[in-house]
Amino acid sequence: MPAPRAGNVTAVDQAYADVQRITRARAKNFAYGIRVLPRDKRRAIAAIYAFAREVDDVADGELPVADKRHRLESLRARLDEPPTDSTFVALADARERFDIPEHALRALVAGGIQDLEQTRYADFEELLGYCRKVAGAVGVACVAVYGSEDVERAETLGVALQLINIIRDVREDWELGRVYIPQDELASFSVTEDDIAAGAATDAWRALMTFQAERARAYLQDGLGLLRSLDSRSALCVSTFAGLYRATLERIEARGFDVFDGPPHLSTLTKLRIVGQGLW
Repeated sequence: MPAPRAGNVTAVDQAYADVQRITRARAKNFAYGIRVLPRDKRRAIAAIYAFAREVDDVADGELPVADKRHRLESLRARLDEPPTDSTFVALADARERFDIPEHALRALVAGGIQDLEQTRYADFEELLGYCRKVAGAVGVACVAVYGSEDVERAETLGVALQLINIIRDVREDWELGRVYIPQDELASFSVTEDDIAAGAATDAWRALMTFQAERARAYLQDGLGLLRSLDSRSALCVSTFAGLYRATLERIEARGFDVFDGPPHLSTLTKLRIVGQGLW
């Protein structure tokens, strides 16, 4: 059935316009990366992001846990129902065009539900399972749009970006009652949760964060092997937002890993320079 029309604009076109607005407003790193993609791919990636953003907003919101769980389960159920709002209209069209795997979208919801149930991670292996849901799954969904079958490296790249997010967002996560840094690594570097609460960028904290950053870089390097399987514009997109994340990590390192006053912000000029560098 043809998409309904509003004037000369189809409902699907309007839905894509809405998810692209969400992406520009809420995910500036991704927005800079996807602008180099052809229209259909750019719109599909924005639809994936808008769905992931909705999951995150519910999990991080202020509703009671029972209400959050209900809303997340509703988002998961709606993946199999006729779409009724912009995000799901755009996502349904993108799924049809690019065969985006449903299991990746369901994994995103599972990650949101995990945030309601688990606020500490005993070791990195436990954390890795979580990262694969909330970020690796985004890579798996997006790689279908890019047109590569290298799902493993796409997932690894997603995990790498999440590991950088964990370093960047320590304060914000603490305020939400969550500590993603593995408990055994906190203990190994003699860092306590009281140190996090106090915002103390001690020598021990910097040593711990250096270890976290080195691991994130290793995952980033491995994940960027994905570029070899991508067409030139998709590779430019991926290398752009990966470069933006890498630049953020470098800014954090330059500040001695003092992330307690909030994450560093890249200027528009810096972002445009990274876009212009192309395949770095």
